[in-house]
Amino acid sequence: MVSNIKQSPLVSITCLTYNHAPYLRQCLDGFVMQKTSFPIEILIYDDASEDGTQDIIREYERKYPDLIKPIYQTENQYSKGVKVEFVYNYPRAKGKYIAFCEGDDYWTDPNKLQKQIDFLERHQEHVMCSHQYKLYFQKEKIMDHAIRPIGNFSDGISFDLSFLIRGGWLFQPLSVVFRKSALDLNMYSKYAIHIDVVLLYAILKNGKGYCMSDVMGIYRIHDAGVWSRLNLNHQRVFSLKARMAIYDVEKTDEAALFILSQFSRPMGRLQVVREYSMFLRITKILITHFGSNFVLRMWFTILAFNKKLSVNEFYQIEDFCKRNKDR
Repeated sequence: MVSNIKQSPLVSITCLTYNHAPYLRQCLDGFVMQKTSFPIEILIYDDASEDGTQDIIREYERKYPDLIKPIYQTENQYSKGVKVEFVYNYPRAKGKYIAFCEGDDYWTDPNKLQKQIDFLERHQEHVMCSHQYKLYFQKEKIMDHAIRPIGNFSDGISFDLSFLIRGGWLFQPLSVVFRKSALDLNMYSKYAIHIDVVLLYAILKNGKGYCMSDVMGIYRIHDAGVWSRLNLNHQRVFSLKARMAIYDVEKTDEAALFILSQFSRPMGRLQVVREYSMFLRITKILITHFGSNFVLRMWFTILAFNKKLSVNEFYQIEDFCKRNKDR
């Protein structure tokens, strides 16, 4: 662990916890084992846990009083619609860089932060750095690779916003470190929904990302997880709503493409009926940007054949947007 933690931190680790007592020690141990040449701070926000999570945080706070900076809620704020990380952790982060890890996930490499910060310090055109991670299925006690090799992954992969817009995914929050200057908090506050994909969109608007090939963390899937307990259809609907929140602010071709990349995935017909008003609004947005012929054909493909839009079709739409933008 870094020796001089009283200096101004270069990295602020933000950690959200809620009823994470069974997993939290593993998470916090992953923080305090970090070997860095720079100071760090650990910003823990607990949203009124009821299972002993706060007792564990206090234990680590007593042991590392200059390192761990907790906030203990007595009433759950997330259930009231408060964007807790935006309200409670980002504003107090003192570091040039921000790293994530929620209380039920954990880091496995003591050099994780050093590797990522070394990369970002050397590559100023990159605003974020992630890494490979594994999935751990808590109930089944099974570990699995989350990211399958993509091309030559031995040296990592560089990507930009268009990769995310097309549906690419090389990250979970536990793997991400980003430049605090890359996140415009005023703009970010305008988005009605704050989930991982919205945050990454906001960051990648301001520069490139890089995914290291090193496996340096574990993303835990368990029944109490906010995201993992949703079924696939509900995850897709919520992802669509998040993308619509971006579009409501920006109203750009890129924001419409971001909706399209999720909307073109197969989805249960019953779910489409249940969310009819949302899908009607999305259809109007897509017609505005891509034309009625394309949208009607896409609807037919999704509903009649339950097929996803092909990669080639998506690239054609992306090229269409670029050509219109250049006019």
